[in-house]
Amino acid sequence: MNRRIKLLGSGKYLPSKIVTSSEIDKKLGLSSGWTEKKSGVKQRHHVVSETASEMGAHAVKLALEDANLQMEDIDCIISTSGTYEQPIPSTASLIQEQLNWQGSRIPAFDINSTCLSFVTGLDMISYLVEADRYNRVILVSSEIASVGVNWEQKESSVLFGDGAVAIIIEKSKDGKSKIVASLMETYSEGAHQTEIRGGGTKLHPRNYSNITKEEFLFDMDGKAIFRLVLKEINGFIKRLFNNTNFTLDDMDLVIPHQASGMAMRILREKLGIPKEKYMDIIENHGNTIAASIPMALHEAIKQGKIKHGDKVLLIGTSAGLSIGGIILEY
Repeated sequence: MNRRIKLLGSGKYLPSKIVTSSEIDKKLGLSSGWTEKKSGVKQRHHVVSETASEMGAHAVKLALEDANLQMEDIDCIISTSGTYEQPIPSTASLIQEQLNWQGSRIPAFDINSTCLSFVTGLDMISYLVEADRYNRVILVSSEIASVGVNWEQKESSVLFGDGAVAIIIEKSKDGKSKIVASLMETYSEGAHQTEIRGGGTKLHPRNYSNITKEEFLFDMDGKAIFRLVLKEINGFIKRLFNNTNFTLDDMDLVIPHQASGMAMRILREKLGIPKEKYMDIIENHGNTIAASIPMALHEAIKQGKIKHGDKVLLIGTSAGLSIGGIILEY
């Protein structure tokens, strides 16, 4: 089902602290160039004292300025983040507080499907915007990955960066801007290939100790994940484009999850996507979890890589293991 959705504005916030790959090489005692070669990342940003809600609020203010809008123009705030500031309340509620919008009564809630949270949130909320339940919605992905990495797992720990991005959407009046198709599939045989086992009801924080501490950090079997993705991706793309008039070749730009430099390159080659049609910002951002796709979308807009009427594919993977995608006419 087509959904008439227009992107009104976007804003990006990066913490001021820059961490280079050469610094990580020294920190972990690695040979010079190892981190950049493995990750495809030259530098990433890490928080110093910022919270997720503070970063999210900064991104929202920039998106409002970009769209020339005010608080009164917004009627829903959704945090589409893979991490959260605290279990309760929702990060979106804390972002509303950081914006000093306490008296606004604007509903604020979270949608979390880890690295696919923005794609899932945009997909879900588009139906409500199409149905006139909401007029203008802010989707915010604000991620602090650095706090949860396990530096003993070198290949995964060197990938991640922190940052936030906000995207404002409304119903497209002329119907030219729209979501053409969307799909998400989950293959739970990969459920334990990407995990943080501690912190929930199964392993509550009160059970944290020197023995269990690694259960509270990010754990990933990157090779197993990628094998599963490569097994499923061609069938997924076929099903996503089914019942549309488009093929992958018709896309003006493909915006993938910025997982790792190597993973992105192999995926691009497997799908036969020309390099100039593939949005890659990992070199200077790292993997910013759910913020990576909307951050790359923001950069594509600001760099003039897409114009109104262009066909854009948002595509990514997340813990679960899930693959998700949206075909968007910008």
